[in-house]
Amino acid sequence: MANLASTYRNQGRWDDAEKLEVQVMESSKRKLGSDHPDTLTSMANLASTYRNQGRWDDAEKLEVQVMEKSKTKLGADHPSTLTSMANLASTYSSQGRWDDAEKLDVKVMETSKTKLGSDHPDTLTSMANLASTYRNQGRWDDAEKLAVQVMETSKTKLGVDHPSTLTSMANLAFTWKGNGKETEAVRLMEECVQLRKRVLGHNHPASISSCMALDTWTAQQEEAHWKYLLSR
Repeated sequence: MANLASTYRNQGRWDDAEKLEVQVMESSKRKLGSDHPDTLTSMANLASTYRNQGRWDDAEKLEVQVMEKSKTKLGADHPSTLTSMANLASTYSSQGRWDDAEKLDVKVMETSKTKLGSDHPDTLTSMANLASTYRNQGRWDDAEKLAVQVMETSKTKLGVDHPSTLTSMANLAFTWKGNGKETEAVRLMEECVQLRKRVLGHNHPASISSCMALDTWTAQQEEAHWKYLLSR
């Protein structure tokens, strides 16, 4: 049932996914207990569907329960607990509650570094999440520092053309763009576009997205250049 619900989620059939996920969660609570890891997973899945439906309050209520039960049952530094904290932080971000998101993002990142290591993929994800929160707060310098670390570590740990590395490149390019570093942003996005086309294909959503961003930025640069020439 959970697997079918997951397929529905990937199809964007949120109502169908929700119906199944509610059944799985309620049955798990009765059969396994409210704090069983499988029950917590079912709650997290339902919360994910709520997020995709824009039902932030419903998602938040479930995610808080999952986080607190995970801390008690599995421990504050268990990978599943960290995932639950990251999910709640994501919901806070969707609500525009940047300070609340930041507090959780920092906890997840620091615990991941201690528990898993500074170059573990989950740690890099947590750093990227915190950088995203900093961007949304307009803290470009803080975001840039983290984004650079994520990209460089990803290149070393995962490889230059790994999809996660390419995502980190795109994130840094957007950060540089927001921080007024237009030239650096365009150059990095150009490199990202070339690699994504080669690794993922021209029609992959990530390739298309980065192409659109690059086209927009290039057009803006050209417009600014012509305005400069005409004003002289």
